Amino acid sequence: MELENLIVAFILTLLAGLAMGVGGLLGFIGSRKNTNFFSCSVGFAAGVMLYAAFVEILPESMESLEQMFPGVKGKLIASGAFFGGIIFMLITEKFCLPHHHDSHHHIHDSKEKDASMYRMGIMTAIAIAIHNFPEGFAIFTSALKDTKLGISVAVAIAIHNVAVGIAVSAPIYYATSNKKKAFGAALLSGMSEPLGALLGYWALKDYLDDAIFGFVLAIVAGIMVYVSLDELIPSAQKGDNHIGTYALVAGMFVMAITLIFI
Repeated sequence: MELENLIVAFILTLLAGLAMGVGGLLGFIGSRKNTNFFSCSVGFAAGVMLYAAFVEILPESMESLEQMFPGVKGKLIASGAFFGGIIFMLITEKFCLPHHHDSHHHIHDSKEKDASMYRMGIMTAIAIAIHNFPEGFAIFTSALKDTKLGISVAVAIAIHNVAVGIAVSAPIYYATSNKKKAFGAALLSGMSEPLGALLGYWALKDYLDDAIFGFVLAIVAGIMVYVSLDELIPSAQKGDNHIGTYALVAGMFVMAITLIFI
């Protein structure tokens, strides 16, 4: 495998991880005075991820797997991997992620509330860091297979990571008023993405073929859909006047334009 391809794949993965740092900054710049900001950002991220998953990533997965397993078998494997990604995230959320859909919009001054919010932010940062490992490997392997596909996956996950960065940094900032700590937690969580890419490639570099690529892509599509439906869309509905829904459609539109012209 050419060194240039490896470098491009790593850079895309790194940029997607750094997007969490951008979200970390927005967590205490944009959402402090306007609760609709968070709803808009997560709605937009949901639209990007859903469109990319169903229009680009899952079809690419099926195409790759059908080359190795012609006919219905390839589609069945891709579909199984897709739902496997959903099950993986369901289990991860159940055992790792705090239940915090409503907590983004209830900021109080009591020490007990602040302590609870701070714990939530830290737990979310740790959980996100864990689930960023397969995301990083997904971007990396997608870019190795096809640079265009890698860019679309990286853009989708990067936009998602901005929203996730807000979710990590906002509660920590509101609980501690410490911008450095809030930003640092979001950025460190994002850096698990390029780390996951390197570790995954090191472990599987001798086995990467169309079947593995297709399988990984289908899992990623499942992860993106689950995160959108379970985390992003419910959070987006917290805003007023359907702003989250409008942002979701805007995210789909932007992703469509991206896939057409990039």
